[in-house]
Amino acid sequence: MTSSMSGKIYLYLVFLLVGMLLGALAGPGVIRNVYPDRDIYRANSARPIDTVYAAEPSPAGQAREEIAAGRSNAIVRATQDVSPCVVGIVVTELHVVRQTYQVYDFFDLFFAPELMPRYKEVENMGSGFIIDKNGLVLTNYHVVQYARKLYVNFQDGHEAEGTVVGVDPTTDLALIKVDGANYPSATLGNSSDIMIGEWVIAIGNPFGFFMNDTRPTVTVGVISATNRNFAKSELAYYQGMIQTDAAINPGNSGGPLINALGEVIGINTFIYTGSRSQRGSVGIGFAIPVNRAKRVVDELKKYGKRRPLYTGISVQNINRAIALSLGYNKTDGVVVTSVQKNSPGSKAGLEAQDIIVKMGGRSIH
Repeated sequence: MTSSMSGKIYLYLVFLLVGMLLGALAGPGVIRNVYPDRDIYRANSARPIDTVYAAEPSPAGQAREEIAAGRSNAIVRATQDVSPCVVGIVVTELHVVRQTYQVYDFFDLFFAPELMPRYKEVENMGSGFIIDKNGLVLTNYHVVQYARKLYVNFQDGHEAEGTVVGVDPTTDLALIKVDGANYPSATLGNSSDIMIGEWVIAIGNPFGFFMNDTRPTVTVGVISATNRNFAKSELAYYQGMIQTDAAINPGNSGGPLINALGEVIGINTFIYTGSRSQRGSVGIGFAIPVNRAKRVVDELKKYGKRRPLYTGISVQNINRAIALSLGYNKTDGVVVTSVQKNSPGSKAGLEAQDIIVKMGGRSIH
């Protein structure tokens, strides 16, 4: 062998040894990169040589996880709890569309033709919610006021005929019963501890006719005010109403207004529109407090109606002349003009010329 060839072999062996040394030093790092979550074990040994951990999640991944967790907030959870309890109520009403003269013979043309009304069946829709597992549904009286027949549409798509258990036109509330059992029922909260500014959710079915969809619609807002009083007709008196800017539209009447805990605090009833041509929500809606609804429901269950309130007293508004005659320097409140013997008012100690300025925690104007 020549000296030049032996020199090449010697150089080759040197490079081979250097390569093996570098491979031994770099090997574990390479394995870490290829198998980042594996332990490395020595042959015939249960003890790991090196333990490798997964890389820390990136800031972008953490932010995505936090956003995903935040999506399921209190409003979403409350909606998921109560939505199965909300129903659509379809009523068939008989409306007079026109009046025509009914002629029975020739002489009726000249003397006394009878005026006969022409009727037409019209379908309307409102909302309600189940308050008892046995199928009791609470809604507004004006939803079922003229109903000849009514059907309750549930969120799962099935429909059941309903019967009216009782109504109270004064508070605009009605109780309906459908056959069956084990219905999901809403939790009735306490409308006395609501806070102005807290989040609320209005649920109803305003588009049942247009979309043929029984699933309810959800809108969100806050409590704008409490204890709003209205007299919208000679029969209905809305006292202590809850005002909200959660959108309430035709078809939502009778649906629940719930808080972030998923408790019903009111029954969506009417909206303020500002003009006859402007029928949609402008952010001023009103709901009947659930505490009043509880008392009415108890009456409707037992008696089918709300028993008339009897106090045995008569009252009169106070003007400046009456106030001066009574030595009273305001015109707020009402003055008692008479008290019947042995009446609740008499037993409570009321007398003529007493001035009532507050009742049930609310000022009397």
